[in-house]
Amino acid sequence: MTITNKNNRTSKVRKPVAIPPMPDYNARVLGYLAAASIIVSGILAGHFNPDLIWLIPGTMLWPHLLYFTMRYFNKQRNPIIRNKILLVDAAVLGPAIVLLDFSLIPTIFFILMLNFSFIIVGGMKSWLYGNLALFISLIISSLYFGVKFAPQTPFSVSLVSGVSIGIYICIMAYYTHRQAKALVHAKSQIQHQREQSITLSHKLAKYLSPQVWQSIFTGERDVRLETQRKKLAVFFSDIKGFTELSEEMEPESLTDLLNTYFNEMSQIALKYGGTIDKFVGDSIMIFFGDPTSRGSKEDTLACVAMGIDMRKRMKILRQKWQSQGVRTPLEIRMGISTGYCTVGNFGAENRMDYTIIGKEVNLASRLESLAEPGEILVSYETFSQVKDTVMCRDKGEITVKGFSRSVPIYEVVDFRREMGANQSFMEHETTGFAMYLDTGKIGTEEKDQIVRALVTAAQKLKDSDGEEE
Repeated sequence: MTITNKNNRTSKVRKPVAIPPMPDYNARVLGYLAAASIIVSGILAGHFNPDLIWLIPGTMLWPHLLYFTMRYFNKQRNPIIRNKILLVDAAVLGPAIVLLDFSLIPTIFFILMLNFSFIIVGGMKSWLYGNLALFISLIISSLYFGVKFAPQTPFSVSLVSGVSIGIYICIMAYYTHRQAKALVHAKSQIQHQREQSITLSHKLAKYLSPQVWQSIFTGERDVRLETQRKKLAVFFSDIKGFTELSEEMEPESLTDLLNTYFNEMSQIALKYGGTIDKFVGDSIMIFFGDPTSRGSKEDTLACVAMGIDMRKRMKILRQKWQSQGVRTPLEIRMGISTGYCTVGNFGAENRMDYTIIGKEVNLASRLESLAEPGEILVSYETFSQVKDTVMCRDKGEITVKGFSRSVPIYEVVDFRREMGANQSFMEHETTGFAMYLDTGKIGTEEKDQIVRALVTAAQKLKDSDGEEE
């Protein structure tokens, strides 16, 4: 599989590293082979009873018997079974040590080899249970066979024991090193792929509303065709004068202006918790109440507050554009409706669109088309939710397709707290002058700068009056 980057270069996605498994079968064969060589050397040196020669074929056949038994039941890779087989090894070692008369050097090396396997395969828990099983096996075997202590271990037996166990430990350490190295490499690849996934997810997030993206990536929402009925606040807006402007401006300049507008409005929408549905031409569709909701009244109030904030921001943008040579005055008009809609994933299994449908969507769109430049029209349901906080003006009734009766509509004036002498937002616009003042957003340092700018502007106006006289 390949990925094309932004420079049109393709790079292969690296496959996960195959981590070499612990060679249980080979390690067990090697361990019992070491035990067989020690027994052989002990019998040849006269240190062990010759009658124990049967232990040699037993030690050679036992690991194969275990392997094929586990393979028959398809349990050779089960970690629980692997730990239990080690307990069987510990139980088998107990009688062997007793039969070898507790020969000191072989016994030490047998226990060392077994403990090494415990720690590698199962950690300290396996080590604890394994030694407990060995201790119990030694006690039972001692009671059954009796306890005898062999004389001092011959040098040849000690040498064979040391070399055999040393080879076993070195080979096991080699495989352990390989596994650790593969794990480090795999961890590095996983981290690299994780960083790639995070980068890709952030890129994909730009095609979805942040709330929808977050609900998908946190597992709260499944990506499948499903819908539900919810009470939502639906918002539509477009730019009055945009069609005329598109005839005056070059496409590149117009695109830059439109993207600036969308970026500003999107930031405001996200600030109030709105779910951005889509951009169509110069229109924006936003809804509140899904995938997260603070209650119908709070969602509706947030939607209206967003519309008021957008209207204020549009005045600032309009002045900015006029200073850049845009002659056509651009105004935003908005429509808001509150009611039950069907929301969810629509489309096909391989191409979905998270959106809403319903008569309230049609009503919000209709209100937006009826609104005058700079006006916010809302439905009766929206008005009833915000009337205690927002001043609205009755605009009569309209007939809307899908509604059996005429629909009362209202115009949003402003927040009640912004009305009268306590209002924080002031505006004045005329030829050659525009002022937009929001005292609630001005810091202490900015206040002094604004006061100086206003004083300078007032002095220039007075000086110009004197020159005219």
